[in-house]
This record gives sequence, structure tokens and C-alpha cells, in this order.
Amino acid sequence: MAPKVKITRKEIVAAAIELVRQRGEMALNARNIAASLDCSTQPIFSNFSSMEELRMAVIAQADKLCNQYIKDEVESGVYPAYKATGMAYIRFAKEECELFKLLYMRDRSQEVVPKEMALDNEMEGLLHNNTGLAGAKAELFHLEMWAFVHGIATMFATGFLNLDWDLVSKILTDAYQGIKTQFKKEL
Repeated sequence: MAPKVKITRKEIVAAAIELVRQRGEMALNARNIAASLDCSTQPIFSNFSSMEELRMAVIAQADKLCNQYIKDEVESGVYPAYKATGMAYIRFAKEECELFKLLYMRDRSQEVVPKEMALDNEMEGLLHNNTGLAGAKAELFHLEMWAFVHGIATMFATGFLNLDWDLVSKILTDAYQGIKTQFKKEL
């Protein structure tokens, strides 16, 4: 008798990610995932206690993919590091629109969401070196830029907008410079 093929958590999450990429979050269910793995739903519920646990694993994997976009863009050196994070976020929204929607356009009313987008030390250091801002001012600057970048990304993810990357770069530079000028007036 041939041994049973064991389907791993990693394979299930990979299949679920691909399913979301192709058909969106609404297609994320045990039957669809099982069909894509050519198995019953049993391996899914042997590896995950619930669909919510699997959904959270898919969200965590999508977040890793988004962070990889950011890391790759920063390391490419094409843009200054702070700008590269925004460009990567927008690129992720364009190229992985369904994963972007899953991460950033889902209903979070029942989730505990951080009050603010706190800066990590590296990002705050970049902002301080480029703008002279620190602490609460740097956080507000970042929040304003992030809201702007998120708006462009959302337009890409929903197919509302499709701009040339050079124009996206110019728009981000213009927004950055405008917000920086406004903050400098307040110093």
C-alpha cells in the first residue's frame, strides 16, 4: 500500500495565497483550497483549527510578501530609502492587487488596530536625517505621507488608476517636498 501524501501547512497557505491572487478573498474557503490541492478538506482542518486561523496565516504570508517588496525596492537603490518604501507599497498594490486588498482594504472594525502608524527607529532616522523632524512631528509627517501613498496604491489596486512609474515617482516627490515645506514653516 502506498503511503499517504501529507499536505503541510506551508502548502495549504501557498495554495490559499494563490487562490486569493486569482479570485480574491471571497474565494478563500476550505473547498476551494482543497480543490486546488486536489485533496479533501481533511488536511486543511488537520493543520488549522479553523478557517479563521488559516485566514490569519494567509494574511501573515501576504504581509511577508509585501515586506519583501519593500526590502527589495530599498536594496535596489533606485530611490532614496524612504521613497522606496512608498514606491514598493504602490507596486505591491498594482502587482498583487488582491493580496493588497486582503491586507489593507478589509473590514477591520472587529480587529485591534494600532492607533497610529508608529515609526520604527530606522524609518524615524531616515526622516530625521532628511527633514530634521523627530518624535511626534516625524510620526505625523509619516502618517501624512502614508495616507497619500495609500490613496495612490488603492487606486492602483482597484483599477481606478494606472500611471507611469516615473509619474508616480514625481507625485511622491512633490507630496514629500510639499509636506516637508509645511513642516519646516512650523519649526
